[in-house]
Amino acid sequence: MLVLTVLSALIVLTDPISHPVRSCQVGYQPDEDKFAVVVGAPSGAVLLRRASDDRVVFKPIVGTAIKDSDSGDELVRIDFSGFKSAGKYYVDVPGVGKGDVFEIGTKVYDRAFRLSMRMFTGQRCGCAVSLGPDFPQFHHPACHTTDARYDPSSGHEGSIELNGGWHDAGDFGRYIVNSGITTGTLLWAYELNPRKLNRVNLDLPDHKNGTPDVLTEIRWNLEWMLKMQDKDGGVFHKSTTARFPGFIMPEKDDGTTLVVGSGADPYKVTTATADFAAVTAIAARTYAPFDSRFAGKCLQAAEKAWVWAAAHPSALFQRNPRGISTGGYGDGNPRDELLWASAELFRTTGKTDYNSYFTSHFGQWKPSLNPSRSQNWGSVENMGMYTYALSGRGDAAVVAQIRGDAISAGDELVKRSRENGYLVPMGHGDYVWGSNSVVANYAMMLQLADRFSPKQAYRDAARDCLHYLFGRNTFATSYVTWLGARWPMHPHHRPSGADGLDQPWPGMLVGGPNANGKPLPARQWEDLMANYTVNEIAINWNAPLVFDLAYALR
Repeated sequence: MLVLTVLSALIVLTDPISHPVRSCQVGYQPDEDKFAVVVGAPSGAVLLRRASDDRVVFKPIVGTAIKDSDSGDELVRIDFSGFKSAGKYYVDVPGVGKGDVFEIGTKVYDRAFRLSMRMFTGQRCGCAVSLGPDFPQFHHPACHTTDARYDPSSGHEGSIELNGGWHDAGDFGRYIVNSGITTGTLLWAYELNPRKLNRVNLDLPDHKNGTPDVLTEIRWNLEWMLKMQDKDGGVFHKSTTARFPGFIMPEKDDGTTLVVGSGADPYKVTTATADFAAVTAIAARTYAPFDSRFAGKCLQAAEKAWVWAAAHPSALFQRNPRGISTGGYGDGNPRDELLWASAELFRTTGKTDYNSYFTSHFGQWKPSLNPSRSQNWGSVENMGMYTYALSGRGDAAVVAQIRGDAISAGDELVKRSRENGYLVPMGHGDYVWGSNSVVANYAMMLQLADRFSPKQAYRDAARDCLHYLFGRNTFATSYVTWLGARWPMHPHHRPSGADGLDQPWPGMLVGGPNANGKPLPARQWEDLMANYTVNEIAINWNAPLVFDLAYALR
């Protein structure tokens, strides 16, 4: 039995599977589709009531019962899209029960964006961390401040200063390939929504006048990534201790931080180096208006990394070297990372060499964007495709093909969403380790399809992904800590397990259902700290959530 203990002001729920009226617990914007789903048959008229006085404000449209094959739930959709007035409401289903109170308003996603973005502040390594003023109870002193040492797998000896970066997940490691897609996604969130994100105040300790807080937070990780580049342009795979520590606070982890390479000449890694080149190329564009010196440093690093990666296209990291047992992030195929790097460098510089590489290699993926293949740390070709098509330059026929494939993928994702009981574009095989990030990345694909061919259907389907993550799911639980009426209380996250507080750290998206061969894949989640396969948190899962919320902000 799953027991969630939450703040006294919130609903206390034992076994959320029994909570039958399921809605987005964060809320809905007035102009988007607004659905709840109900497990059970209403015995009378379903009503939307105002929370403050229980007054009936709207009579929703009640759909016919459908079977959701991924969860086994018999569901009835409750459609109140036609109601647009701001306020707090709940759905009342006679014979079944009352749903959670939610808000309708233009600013319903503001707090969600803040918490999801400040999650990265909470993951900072090498400095004192505090999530005040709104969450001052979550803090710790500076961690991992002693110099790192080169592991024999790096081909080097001695030590190096490596302060900075974000702890990758529930552990304290820092990994270039996972930082790659994470940082790239966050930079895109800013680059595609600068007007909205320029005004966001994250209450950062290193707030810089004239630089948006979102970019200041991302820079914390970029500075660490830059330190991981060797003099010849290649980039090492990761910096971790030799093995994972127990559930202790970060400052208590006194194991030696090691720079880990492939263990064989040339010791640096193609995937890490190409990811690094892509991310620093984006940074060269986005930071240029605020810090031209830093932007120039990033571009120089990106081009140097590209030269190394092009000269070493098969320097792989497929398994941990001897003596290392932290996260592997092994990848035997660097073609997608090289494609992404060439596209970002072309978008930034316009140089023909990068364009030639991209146009000569993008055809290895057909279609260029597949609705059943969302981007993830090990498959970043989507990032290359999208950025080339967004570049405003390049081969017109190639751009047209990618745009067409992006729109086709968006159409298929909309179709799948409408057919799914919980209105998400998840296929039966999508409930993998980190399935909630698959949901968030599908939403990202929908937002980008809307960029090429604006359609309300894309925007609604993307918001439906958020509604799922924020509670309209088979567990009637928001998968993001401190958002909604119920959230995971026991994520696989060392500070949450070691700080002595009842509540977990805020703004963290847990991995979610992981079928692992079991039937009813959408049910395969539990709120158990030890089960990292369903309840760990990770920076690359929060990043597409931030991207989706950036688009949703008004």
